[in-house]
Amino acid sequence: MLILLAVFIIPVVLAKLALNQQWFNYGVTNKGQLIENELTLAKLGLNVDDFDHHWLMIYTLPENCDLQCERTLVSVNNTYIALGKEMPRVKPVALTQHELSSEQSDKIQIKKWHVQAMPDLAKNVITQSQVLIVDPLGNVILRHLPPENSDQLTVFGKAILADFKKLLKYSRIG
Repeated sequence: MLILLAVFIIPVVLAKLALNQQWFNYGVTNKGQLIENELTLAKLGLNVDDFDHHWLMIYTLPENCDLQCERTLVSVNNTYIALGKEMPRVKPVALTQHELSSEQSDKIQIKKWHVQAMPDLAKNVITQSQVLIVDPLGNVILRHLPPENSDQLTVFGKAILADFKKLLKYSRIG
């Protein structure tokens, strides 16, 4: 009788301890950072209709795009390509503060990208280089900060890809 009682009580006690001691993360499934304050394309000075109501992968380039910035741009482009059959639902966007050089344009599939100068409203809101995931209605959902060194670019790309695949799987819009 004691063994039967222990079989039912021990799991409940362990579950209660796990909750109280915070032994695991509570339902975190996204790899990027959720945008807590409402942020839309309109607040960034962009028009939703310019993007044909697609999901957007926006990379905001820094003012001076050095070698690390170029590698991040290539990583974001590779992440876009890795979407596979979902590529038509997503539009990659580069918000630049200076025009892309011919070397930078050669490293990505420039015909698929929407390259645009960063609007003044976006410069006020966005203070650092990042990748934003935007839904077809124009709401910014997630952001991913690029890594400091090149060794972590593959992990960075895989995190964006995982978030996009999950969003596209459960979304019926765009």
